[in-house]
Amino acid sequence: MNLTVGQKAAYERDGFLVFPNLVSPEEVALLRSEVVRLRDVDAPGVVREGSSGAPKSMFRLHEDNGPGASPVFRALSRTPRVLGVAQQVLGERDLYLHHSKVNVKAAIEGSVWPWHQDYGSWQLDGIQRPELATFAVLLDDATELSGCLYLLPGSHKWGRTEAYLDTSTAYRLWSVTPEDMKRRMSESPPPVALAGKAGTCAIFECNLMHASGHNLSNNDRWQAYFCFNTCKNRPVDVENPRPDYVRSTNWAPMQPVDDSAVLDSVITEVV
Repeated sequence: MNLTVGQKAAYERDGFLVFPNLVSPEEVALLRSEVVRLRDVDAPGVVREGSSGAPKSMFRLHEDNGPGASPVFRALSRTPRVLGVAQQVLGERDLYLHHSKVNVKAAIEGSVWPWHQDYGSWQLDGIQRPELATFAVLLDDATELSGCLYLLPGSHKWGRTEAYLDTSTAYRLWSVTPEDMKRRMSESPPPVALAGKAGTCAIFECNLMHASGHNLSNNDRWQAYFCFNTCKNRPVDVENPRPDYVRSTNWAPMQPVDDSAVLDSVITEVV
């Protein structure tokens, strides 16, 4: 999948691109079945919240080993639609995944993700330069009522913004203060809601401000993320590094596969 000149310019300007219908309904169904299979896994990479103990995030889906390993997610992360797009926006062929995850906003109980920049956490992992991009995949229809993601156009050009450790949700997050966001947003275009049908995808820059609201609907809202870094930008050693499921130590360049690999991965797994 080759980006147009206009798409490349829009990514530089806005910090993100949106691709409707990039993942087929058949592929979405397979990905969703993997989430169902993995959500009961008892592993450190499964973070839970709410009275039901429902998963909020499930990490490390892209590897070929470990309790959260998924051949379907692994295949999708290496297709031209995903890996190929990440290679183009980052301007590098050799990429690896800093981590992968599925965020699950449970119906009614699914909590917010405050305004933040991903690099706010990733620089603490020892990553020296903001040369990362996140590829998001909607696994069901996302609406504003169900707590869809919001992207703030052009905010990646601000560079790093001071952050604080927000502990109000099940997963602690380095977030931007409300005071700073009020000031910044008054000087910016309106946030863009990443709402759409299942199979819609987006890629965004690691310093782009983004957030999502509470899920007030009666349906879960599932979304997958592949967080790409350049191999030459792999983290340096830090004290007390985060676990491998969120700060990968597999820095081998990812090898591309055909777009058919997502559907083929199920056949291969059965065989």
